Amino acid sequence: MLETFSYPTTRAAKAEFRPAFARGESVDIARAVAAIGRIQAVPTLLQILCDTTGMGLAAVARVTDTNWTACAIRDSVNSGITPGSQLDVNTTLCIEVKSTGVPIVTDRASSDPSYCNHPARALYNIESYISVPILLPNDEYFGNLFAIGQKPTMVSDPKILSMFEGFAKLIGYQLNEQLQIDEAHAALLDERAVSELREQFIGILGHDLRNPLQALFATTDLLSKRHGDEWSVKLTSRMKANVRRMSLMIEDVLDFTRARLGSGIGVRIQTIENLDEGLDAVVKELQDARPERSIVSQINVKRSVRCDLGRVQQLASNLLSNALMHGAPTSTVTFDAFVSDDQLIIKVWNEGEPIPPESIDKIFAPFWRCTTSTNRDGLGLGLHICSQIVSAHGGHLSVSSSAEMGTQFVVNLPCIDKTVL
Repeated sequence: MLETFSYPTTRAAKAEFRPAFARGESVDIARAVAAIGRIQAVPTLLQILCDTTGMGLAAVARVTDTNWTACAIRDSVNSGITPGSQLDVNTTLCIEVKSTGVPIVTDRASSDPSYCNHPARALYNIESYISVPILLPNDEYFGNLFAIGQKPTMVSDPKILSMFEGFAKLIGYQLNEQLQIDEAHAALLDERAVSELREQFIGILGHDLRNPLQALFATTDLLSKRHGDEWSVKLTSRMKANVRRMSLMIEDVLDFTRARLGSGIGVRIQTIENLDEGLDAVVKELQDARPERSIVSQINVKRSVRCDLGRVQQLASNLLSNALMHGAPTSTVTFDAFVSDDQLIIKVWNEGEPIPPESIDKIFAPFWRCTTSTNRDGLGLGLHICSQIVSAHGGHLSVSSSAEMGTQFVVNLPCIDKTVL
């Protein structure tokens, strides 16, 4: 049941009354008008008030100590007031409701000594008037729900007053929900803008870092050729390996940024005749970089494949690097690539600490790394980018992991060129 106010009926009694609710003005005027405008029930409520009382104007107003602003209005008396209209607050009766916190009700203002000479009566030919405060759920005063009649009307009827108070309470609750939605939406937009700016910065930074790294790699390569002694070759090889690793990390960051700011990682699907060679080159490159590790590969595609060769090589490199990084240091990593049922299948397997079951669904998320892993190399983007490359090809990437069976990533790409089968 809706509660009603018990309020003083004389001006002297009202002057002694002090409202318990807050007097803050935290809701700015523009937000107030917009928020009330988005509450679909308000026009219907105003229509009901006018139809029930016979009064010609009903409205919701935002009222502060210095401003009176119409937020929603039902007007059949041609007052000229529209949503957003502002009046001198001292010429309205609403300011008294704000200052006392109690409704104003008069059936016949012309004979009411409290209101017969009020400026508002002359401005709008007011004869009957009712105005009740709208409070937010935290008891903060927002404004008024009021109605004006140019003929005497029995608005002092307790049922009429109860209806106005009930509608005012309903508007207060609906308004609070709308303001919370607005705040959440604004926060989301701010967070999205900050996120995009951060990603743009990362992308620009990564792009600018590539040139000095390329120069460093070229210089290291030149030094290795000019100084052929064993110590120099070993040192420059280590430097080149680190530069290559940094370059791959930068490429991962750039791919991640492009995917987040665009529609995903871009691919150029072409007919590739020598995918076996391309994948074999990836295996040899990683084997050369990690000569202490054993990689056993079985690459048997041997037919034309519709794919982005560079991206598939990147996919294979990331999966192999992940296996070498997280697999048991003395174990063998296997790499298989073949065609089955018109699909390109790539499998990468390693022994070692299994991925915890609760982490399986998280490993393709950006920047995620298993908390049980002692290896913290990289940015945690490799597997995320793998999933993006597979998705861009319309394929599927899965993983299984256990202490008994090891960890295996399986890629299915529907990229076989059927015209040559």
